[in-house]
Amino acid sequence: MRPGLRRVEQIMGTAISLDLADDLPAATLHELAEGTFAWLREVDARFSTYRADSEVSRLDRGELPLAGASADLRAVLERCADLWTGTDGFFDAYATGRLDPSGYVKGWAAQVASDRLVEAGAPNHCVNAGGDVRVRGHAATGGPWRIGVRHPWDPAATCLVLTGTDLAVATSGVYERGHHVVDPRRGAPAVGLRSVTVVGPDLGVADAYATAAVAMGEPGIGWLDRLPAPWRHAVVTDDGRLRHSRALPVST
Repeated sequence: MRPGLRRVEQIMGTAISLDLADDLPAATLHELAEGTFAWLREVDARFSTYRADSEVSRLDRGELPLAGASADLRAVLERCADLWTGTDGFFDAYATGRLDPSGYVKGWAAQVASDRLVEAGAPNHCVNAGGDVRVRGHAATGGPWRIGVRHPWDPAATCLVLTGTDLAVATSGVYERGHHVVDPRRGAPAVGLRSVTVVGPDLGVADAYATAAVAMGEPGIGWLDRLPAPWRHAVVTDDGRLRHSRALPVST
């Protein structure tokens, strides 16, 4: 078993954990961890909808012109616009009437963090941003990473366990805040799906796809089924049915 490092911080209103599983000097591991969490704190400061001084809040109030926004914010808004088109309008950063790209940002931030770790020579790691998980390489045990998907009625249990060495896993659900995801076509909370997990190569896109499917309600199941490979998914309906892609890497 490699020594590695594990660290957890509260950022973006959720617990974010980092597991580094490479056999590197302790000082290097701590430097990589600090760089990762510094990036996530930067994202929170820039994109938070709860902070009056964030770029997102200032842009939403009309105090910051788009031309004066950071390159990261402009890139995120462009990606959200692409995802709005790709989800037939169900992923909508303005669904609540205010600018809120959170359904993409958390996954995107964790994906960027993971990409930076690979570039820095730490290819074996897990970044878990409140249930949006990016794993690369192998765990400290030498085996693949195991990712538990929370049971939507029992917070102490899992409904699925996924395994892999290169996975982006995003889950959107209504089990913590109720039916808070807005169906942008009706302007009302979406119903029908209690939990949606999307697995693929990019965590930001997986996060947005999971949010869009919840917003669609039960028709979101058919939409997910039509996504091309390598996208895979698992869905728990409001009435307790579990459905998932055949190719989902489920641990037995």
